[in-house]
Amino acid sequence: MKHVLYILISLCCLTLAGSASAQRITDSSYRTLAYIKSDGTIQDASYRTIGYFKDDGRVQDSSYRTLGYLKSDGTVQDNSYRTLGHVKSDGTVQDSHYRTLGYVKSGGTVQDNSYRTIGHADDIPSRWAAWFFFFRK
Repeated sequence: MKHVLYILISLCCLTLAGSASAQRITDSSYRTLAYIKSDGTIQDASYRTIGYFKDDGRVQDSSYRTLGYLKSDGTVQDNSYRTLGHVKSDGTVQDSHYRTLGYVKSGGTVQDNSYRTIGHADDIPSRWAAWFFFFRK
């Protein structure tokens, strides 16, 4: 009976740990830059919370101050609603004048406008990866 209880508790712990997992953002050499949890919490490489991607498109810092907005149409805005750029459905990232800054590929590879790999953001929405690599300051 103790063994069955131990197995059940272990399975519950594994399930909870899996749901709290975060996706890694790495540089081109696969060094960890940050983690993004499925709820949009952004953590640095030491797991300290540095910001949030909110469901309504707001991007916030760790003190919940709004840094900008990621609109559903791909527009990226600062906290004063000025357009910083655009993330197209194909992963192309553009500045406010529609000049290409880079690309977020479907496999998670992030490239600059010369197609050089600058990082990796596997299983992270392209808008979040674009903000992290091209628009955060």
